[in-house]
Formats: sequence, structure tokens, C-alpha cells
Amino acid sequence: MYLEHFAIKELPFSLTPNTEFFLNMASYHKAYNMLMVSVSNREGFIKVVGEVGTGKTMLCRKVLNTLEENPDTYVTAYIANPVLSPKGLFLAFAEELGLEADSDIGHHSLLKKITKVLMNYSAEGRQVILFIDEAHAMPEKTLEALRLLTNLETEQTKLFQVVLFAQPELDEMLREKSLRQLLQRITFSYRLESLDREGLERYVSHRLATAGYNGPSVFTGKALDDVFNASNGTPRIVNILCHKALMVAFGRGERVVDREHMRKAIEDTEGVSLPQGGVRQYAAASAVMAAGCVALIVYLVGYYLR
Repeated sequence: MYLEHFAIKELPFSLTPNTEFFLNMASYHKAYNMLMVSVSNREGFIKVVGEVGTGKTMLCRKVLNTLEENPDTYVTAYIANPVLSPKGLFLAFAEELGLEADSDIGHHSLLKKITKVLMNYSAEGRQVILFIDEAHAMPEKTLEALRLLTNLETEQTKLFQVVLFAQPELDEMLREKSLRQLLQRITFSYRLESLDREGLERYVSHRLATAGYNGPSVFTGKALDDVFNASNGTPRIVNILCHKALMVAFGRGERVVDREHMRKAIEDTEGVSLPQGGVRQYAAASAVMAAGCVALIVYLVGYYLR
């Protein structure tokens, strides 16, 4: 691979949500602070929405890691795949809480087990937070069952909180009349935005530095212009394109990623392309340069044949 070639210790643009690469930029900083304040205030439902690839899982892992540093205060539960029936959700939650329950257990018995362990945590002064990733994939009945489960409470406080990470489809679901009660339970909500051009440059530099790179800029400004235009600032696509462009440069024995390398990466990636205007502008510029070269050659030939 290109690690030794670019003097990098680890892959800088891996798709794995490694929180060591978390960049505390404006959008993510605000979302992170909102989550931490909401958790500390024991708010009810909290929702973070973002398009595919905008870093929801990375943010979720970052918050989880922070809370898990205080096990005497917080108990975290994480469900990555919520495509479950209501009972399946309860069983997954019970497992995260360390409970053993057979799949054929009755609904009432399962609820009693969950309630008991939540009461015990509450008596210890520990706060339980359930994180659900990809929440937009939850069936409507399961979402409603989750709302009913959060009715568990003492006279002073709810027994656990819920943090939902989802694509914008969840907002569409919550506009359904049947889920209006759940919508009213969401006390804090945040929408993650894609990177702007300046943010993208910081993002790329941060990931390279975190991976161990210490040197001049690897990507030219024009290469970053192209990755921004092709990705619309979506971090996941940025990672894919930068990784491939580094491979192209490495294959050619070059240590700087320029526009040509990035365009090869874009061409090699399905579902990704430059805006037509940008392509036409690049093609037009190339045509002008080619025409200029031809004119120069004709002039030189005529000059020497005089």
C-alpha cells in the first residue's frame, strides 16, 4: 500500500468510524455539545439526523466513549441494527444491560426484568442511555413500543434516555399521525451538515496528521476542489476518493496528489461524478491548451521552413 511511500503510519481515510480521527469542527462540535448537555440534564428523546455518510456513527461512538469513561455515572446501551420487532428491541436492550433472557420469554416477564435492572441502576445513582443507530430503519410499531418503554420512571426521573441517530427519513416517519406522541417526546434535535470547502481541507489535513503524516500538503488545491465538487462535502465519499487518489499517485511514484489523480479516483467510483459545468470547464480549458499547442507547432514549423 502507499503508507511507506507517503510516510504515513496508518490508513488516513479508512471508512471505519475510528474516534481518534474525530474532527471537532463547528457542526460536529455543536452536535457533540448538544448531546452531552442533553444527557447531563436527563432529557427524554434526543435525535441527530444527517444524510448518508455525514458522520453520524462516528459522532455516536465519540459520545459513547466519553460516557463510558465515567462508568460510575453512566450506563450505555448501543443498538446498531434496529430492524427489530418490538419484542426483538426489548431483548436487544436487555442484552445490552447484561440481562439474560430466552427468546421465548413472555412480554410481561421481559418488561419486569428490564424494569428491575433499571431501578437498580437508578438507586445506585447511575444514568442509563440507550443509543440507537440507523433509527430510520425501525418499523413503526417498534418505534411506538420504544416510546411506551420510556414510560418507565420513578417519581423524580425517567429510568433511561434514548438517543436516535438517523437519516432524514426518520423525520418523515415522525410526521405520521400515528407517531405524533413520539415526536412530542423529542426534546432536542440536531441536523448534521456536510463539509464546506474550507472544512473539507481541514478534514483531509486532520486525517493525514492523525495518521502520522508530517510534511507539505499532499493534495493540491485543485484536487481538493474536485473532491469537494464530486462529494458535496460528504465525509464518507471524501474518504473513498482521497484513498483512491493516494493509490493512483503511489502507483505512478508521485508524492503529490494532483487533479489528474483525483479525476481517476472519481472515474473509478460508482455513483460519484463532477458537476457537468465543472467537467465542461475542464474540457474547454484542455481544448484551449491543445489548440494553443497546435498553433505553436504550426508557427514553429512555418518559421523553420522559411
